This record gives sequence, structure tokens and C-alpha cells, in this order.
Amino acid sequence: MGRLQTLTRAARSLAALALWSSACAVACGKGPPEATAERSEQVMATGSTSTAARGVPDAQVTAAPAPAPRLHGLCGGDGNAQGRTLSKVAASHAEAPGAPALGGTLPARRGRWTWINFWAAWCKPCKEEIPRLLGWRDRLATVQSPISLVFVSLDDDARQLGAFLEQQPADGLRSTLWLPDGRARSAWMTSLHMKSAPELPEHALVDPEGHVRCFIEGAVEDADYAEIAALVR
Repeated sequence: MGRLQTLTRAARSLAALALWSSACAVACGKGPPEATAERSEQVMATGSTSTAARGVPDAQVTAAPAPAPRLHGLCGGDGNAQGRTLSKVAASHAEAPGAPALGGTLPARRGRWTWINFWAAWCKPCKEEIPRLLGWRDRLATVQSPISLVFVSLDDDARQLGAFLEQQPADGLRSTLWLPDGRARSAWMTSLHMKSAPELPEHALVDPEGHVRCFIEGAVEDADYAEIAALVR
């Protein structure tokens, strides 16, 4: 009986040792952990596992390219003319000596586009782009896309405005519609959604049906001609 008890105790010790070794292998990272329900739920929720879990080295993973930024044209992007309309309030006008007198309204459209340029005699970029606008008007006429070019001054100093017009060459800007501070200026600027203190020059391009199709804030450049020609063609 003594020998049998000794063998029984040894067998129990070996079984306990084997059980302890298996538990240690898992706890110490020497064996793969079993998949858990929590992990399975996480993979199903995300739809994928990490690239490392899929056996793809991180260095071989190519990130999706960022979308290209949306480019805006000269008119400032889609919808920049929405809600802008032309006021029916008559404007004043100013002319250099000897220049034909203007009325206070825009010329009849006659199937043409109308380009309205808001400017002032104190505005340097306004004065710099006047020859460009006059040249574009003539150039568009030669390619069967005539436009009516209308200048609208936002000057408050009548003497400064008059002196500028008088100094202009015969083929320059010698007459302009004029919106001095007051009711008419407020009506025009409100209908076109212009700021109370606009950063001149600004431009409104009106189609032959009388709808404002493009509003430009700032001076135009020589490189902008192609876009304008495509719009009014």
C-alpha cells in the first residue's frame, strides 16, 4: 500500500505540473491567445482589420490620394451671381467737355451682353484696367461677340472725377454713369449684393436677357480674356 500511495502522489504532481505549464505558456505570450467574441465583434463593425493583421507590411500600403481642390473661375465659382439683379433707379452721369452726354440708365441690350464696371477716379487699379476693358470691347467686336461696356463711377468728389475724365485721350474714358453717395448708389449696390464699402474695381456681366451671370471682385488681367470671351460668345 505504501508504494501505491507514493505512485499516486507522483501522478497527481505530474498532472498539476502539466496544467501549470500550459497556463504559463498562454499568460507569458508563448502561445497564441484564443479569439474572443469581443475581437470578432470589433472586426465585423469596422469591416476590416489592420494591415498588419492582414499580413500586409505598412511600407506597402499606399494612402488614397487627397481630392484635388475645386478650382474657381474668374466669376468666383458656381452661384456667385445668384440673387444679384440690376436696379431700375436712374443714375447720374458725368462727361468730359465735348463728350456726348449720357442718360442715367443702361443702354438697350439689343441681343448683347452688358459689362458694367464699377470704378472711381481715386482707385489706382481701376484706372490701370480701363484701357484693358476698352481693348477687350473692341477685340470682342471683331470676333462677332460685341458687348456694351458701361462704366459706373462711385466717386464722391465731383471735381476729382471731372478732372480725370478731362485728362483722358479721345479714345479713352470720357463719360461715365455716376453714383455719388445717396439713394441711387444704395439701390444699385443693394440689388447687386455689393458691400457698403466695396473694394474697387468690381464688375457685373449681364446676359442679353438682363440676368446677372457673373460678378467679379477685383481687377481683371490680360490672362482672363479667354474666360470672358467664352462666357459672352
